[in-house]
Amino acid sequence: MAPATSPRAVVFDFGGVLWDMRWDVARELDRLHDLPRSSVFETLYRSPAWTEIERGVGDPAAWLDGAHAELERRADRPLPRLHEEWRKAQALIDANIAVVRALRPAYRCSVLSNADLSLRGRLERELGLHDLFDDIVVSAEVGMAKPRPEVFRLAAERLRLPPEACVFVDDWDRNVEAARDVGMQAVLHRLDQGHDLRAQLGALGVAAGA
Repeated sequence: MAPATSPRAVVFDFGGVLWDMRWDVARELDRLHDLPRSSVFETLYRSPAWTEIERGVGDPAAWLDGAHAELERRADRPLPRLHEEWRKAQALIDANIAVVRALRPAYRCSVLSNADLSLRGRLERELGLHDLFDDIVVSAEVGMAKPRPEVFRLAAERLRLPPEACVFVDDWDRNVEAARDVGMQAVLHRLDQGHDLRAQLGALGVAAGA
């Protein structure tokens, strides 16, 4: 059944949708240093400290130091700063940035990301992408993170649209389901599985370049 409201905006996750997280590099670092599977990822993003950081609470430096200490505990030996090595391998997903550019100005576009307080500055100064988006919702700035329904409603409200007029794109199925629960159409986009964002949006009636 076709949606009652035609899409007028696309809301993008950042990491994994616009930014290549290079999960392959994280896995290779685990292997090279004889760490349990997913250690580089889990020590950084599956910790109580990150739960606070992504809501704007806590000390980012202490979070990073704690993640490194946990890696060394798992390895039972000193290690180089593997999280920094992983970060250096990451980069923009050029094809998906091109899709965002092609959506403008026909569609409103925004970012909704579970991220620390540095993300807005990175988009503005480091990456030069700020002007591509009508709005940026950073979990650490608003004090709540996906998959809470309130943060999806906030993203739509700040675009001055109902959730039903928004398409949400994320690389985690739990967030995609949460967006659908508040009325958004939603896309699970996985770069590592070869997903084509332009085609995925087109299937929902969002025509890049229209």
